[in-house]
Amino acid sequence: MLFSLLLLFFTSFSPILTNAVPNMLPSEAEALFKIMDSISSDASWRTSYPNPCKPGSLWPGIECRLGTDNHLHVSKLYFGTNPNPTCKTTASFPYQIFHLPYLQSLFFHNCFTHTRTRLSLPFLSNSSLQQLSLRSNPSLFGQIPPQISSLKSLQILTLSQNRLSGPLPAGISWLSALVHIDLSYNVFTGAIPFQLGNLVNLVGLDLSFNSFTGIIPSSIGQLGMLQKLDLSSNSLVGPIPVSIVKLSSLTFLALSNNRFRGSFPIGLSKLQNLQYFLMDDNPMNVPLPQELGKLVKLQELRLANSGYFGAIPSSFTLLINLSTLSLQDNRLGGEIPAGFGTLSRIYHLNLSRNLLGGVVPFNSSFFKRLGRNLDLTGNPGLCFNPNQNYNVIGVNVCKTGSLTKKSQASHQGFPLFFLFGVLIINCF
Repeated sequence: MLFSLLLLFFTSFSPILTNAVPNMLPSEAEALFKIMDSISSDASWRTSYPNPCKPGSLWPGIECRLGTDNHLHVSKLYFGTNPNPTCKTTASFPYQIFHLPYLQSLFFHNCFTHTRTRLSLPFLSNSSLQQLSLRSNPSLFGQIPPQISSLKSLQILTLSQNRLSGPLPAGISWLSALVHIDLSYNVFTGAIPFQLGNLVNLVGLDLSFNSFTGIIPSSIGQLGMLQKLDLSSNSLVGPIPVSIVKLSSLTFLALSNNRFRGSFPIGLSKLQNLQYFLMDDNPMNVPLPQELGKLVKLQELRLANSGYFGAIPSSFTLLINLSTLSLQDNRLGGEIPAGFGTLSRIYHLNLSRNLLGGVVPFNSSFFKRLGRNLDLTGNPGLCFNPNQNYNVIGVNVCKTGSLTKKSQASHQGFPLFFLFGVLIINCF
């Protein structure tokens, strides 16, 4: 009789035991309710979603995971873009975020748009946060707080397109797990901290469109895993440091719109993985280095408006993967290297507003392939062969005499400097 009663008891309650659903800890649930109440008015969160992590009624913009304590914990929060919760106009950065001890990823995109708010961080000894992304928040202002140094697990830091200002806190260099930093499109000032060289796991560093001053610290060469370095549109000065040639993994290098000047560092050819080199708008005022022609993986090379003079290095014709070459608004002279016409992947070539001369060395198929993406205007010494039967905008047709004299010179063994002079005179 007793055995039968016990069997009936366990049989009756077994569905409840086997189908039990883990819940959130009350303290975490309350923290989450406060966060949602302060950020979003999309729903009545406490009544509409009383169990935020419950399967089947999971909140939008939230991810949860089961912990070893058999409780559900918030691991990711997304705000500001559909289908995630949108932010109300009075939203400000919620300090309760850090009352979620298992939170790994936090995204606020286009969220703080009306009410001025600061990035507030407490000192945290056990934060699990791996990704912090605050992007496109025009009312997020002020400095990065020094407490950021306590986010020891942080791997991705994205604070782009805000109104953050001031110098970078040295504490960022203590975050040894960082793999990617994007602080672009803010109003940061001061020097790039030398201590950033301690972040040896960095793969991407983007400090573009700020107001950083001073030089590129030589410690940049310690970032051996770096693949992307973007320092464009700041007020950086001095020469490019020699240590930059140690970045053998670099595929993208952007230094445009700064105040760099002087010679390129010897050893640029060591950057054999470089695919994009963007360095427009700097007062370099030096000849172009032959070494750039050894970077055979280059796809884009942009060196416009930087005072370069002398001839275009013949080694540039070895850049077989080049699709874009921009050398406009410099003081480059001599002839266009004939080998440019054999670069089968080039689709954008801008040599305008230089001091180039001689006959344009391209055939009709090259002109047709590039079309309007070929710009040779502003080089009065250039002319093109009328036999090509193709008009080059902004370039005159060579006079018949110049072509005849060139042919005669080649047969009679005239020296190159004489031939060059004849071409220049007859192209006007």
